[in-house]
Amino acid sequence: MDDIMQYTPGNGLFHKLNAMTKIVFAVGMLIAAVMTENQSILAGMIVFIAILAIVSGLGKALLKQLPILIILGILLVLLTILTMKSGDVLFNLIPIGAGYIPVTMGAITFAVTMILRFTVLISSFQLLVISTKPSELVNALYVLHVPSDYALMFLIAIRFIPTLQREGVRINEAQLSRGYNPGGGFIGKLKQTGPVMLPLMLNSLAKADTLGLTIDMRGYRKAAENKRKIKYKALDLMMIAIVSAILILTIAIGFGLIDFNSIGFGLIDFGSIGLSI
Repeated sequence: MDDIMQYTPGNGLFHKLNAMTKIVFAVGMLIAAVMTENQSILAGMIVFIAILAIVSGLGKALLKQLPILIILGILLVLLTILTMKSGDVLFNLIPIGAGYIPVTMGAITFAVTMILRFTVLISSFQLLVISTKPSELVNALYVLHVPSDYALMFLIAIRFIPTLQREGVRINEAQLSRGYNPGGGFIGKLKQTGPVMLPLMLNSLAKADTLGLTIDMRGYRKAAENKRKIKYKALDLMMIAIVSAILILTIAIGFGLIDFNSIGFGLIDFGSIGLSI
């Protein structure tokens, strides 16, 4: 089974960047995605991240998050349809009582924007994690003067994800080997989570206690005093310049300093859609 959020060794373009540059990349993409609601800009950022992943040999690792994005997208669309009624009504869904559930242009537009935004956030953060060694990531946090407790907490939280994934699969296989059959379909999957989550949480708490004692015994908190200096190469400076340009352009468009309509168009024009069921 493939692990998510697991460091992937390699010698690609993104692996050659130092940890600080990757942090600047992830934070810059996060700020740019939050600052804009333009779907074309968000889609362009996704394409940029995808190209970086493919060139760095991390395309397959990045695709592992696709099921999460699909589930998140479906939930966002349903949530916005049920809660947002702004804009023109495109069509109506399931009748409730004497009325219907209207699907408005404002709800669909907002849902698409949020899906693109979350795709940028998750993809850039995962690209940082899967291409950076834990020791390099912690050292970069120490250079940023992040307290050692918080740096270790951040690293352990990330590295616990693949561990919990493997543990959950083992617990599920153990339950099935003992004759537990929750059934098929969505209801079966839902019933299957209960017998897995409880032992998974108990095992995680036990491991967290052991891990805390191990950290204290080995003196990891003193590593902040021996932080290594980070060296910047031409590739690092180029990446920082590209991310800075994206961020500046996004902020300028967001504050109206640049008219985006003069250089591009929206990703989806829902105004031309008019359906009724």
